[in-house]
Amino acid sequence: MDEIKRLADSRTKLILVNSPHNPTGATMSDAEMEALHEFASQRGIQLVSDEVYHPIYHGRETQSAARLPHATVINDLSKAFPLAGTRTGWMIERDARRREQYWTARAYFSVCNNTPGEILAEIAIRNHALVLKKTQEAASRNLQRLERFMAAHSDVLVWSRPLGGITGFPWLVSGQDTRSFCQAAAERGILFAPGDCFDVPSHFRLGFAASGDNFGSALDRMKEFVKSWSAMVTA
Repeated sequence: MDEIKRLADSRTKLILVNSPHNPTGATMSDAEMEALHEFASQRGIQLVSDEVYHPIYHGRETQSAARLPHATVINDLSKAFPLAGTRTGWMIERDARRREQYWTARAYFSVCNNTPGEILAEIAIRNHALVLKKTQEAASRNLQRLERFMAAHSDVLVWSRPLGGITGFPWLVSGQDTRSFCQAAAERGILFAPGDCFDVPSHFRLGFAASGDNFGSALDRMKEFVKSWSAMVTA
């Protein structure tokens, strides 16, 4: 908050927050979001809350920013639901003028809707409790597995446990750039996003929302990879 307040000036028009955050899995508390909302409102700055990973939490749950009178909320079906192929999302906006501007802008980007995607989206939203429950169960189960994996490989990998969402952002104990690490992993059929994609070269992103036994198999493959990587860099 202190840094946001320091950086915001007369040119600042919008503050965009993403909670649960991709890639770290960090979350904003209700009190933090309310304080940011008050700060932005007092200065006439639009606050936009990206909630594509809401309500997937691993501990402290937080409310949607939709409860705040001057907040704009954006969400879609690509992450928590997860139905990325539908290309369907929504926005919650109380300000009528802004809503009109959004509709006008949208008309320039899209000639028509994705009708099959909208049909699937409606089915998913009507059954949102069941769909989100499955995502939460898979993410919670896989996070427990990932915690054990990270503890067993703490000589090579470090992380801050995700508090929400379905991604984590570990880093190498050595502090080195992870691009070569990620490239070597890809050669083993393991997909990570190197940290330089997020301007944090020492980290890498991984996801843990796989269903069934897929994540267990992935961890087995990761175990062998980390072992071989450690042996190579210490040789």
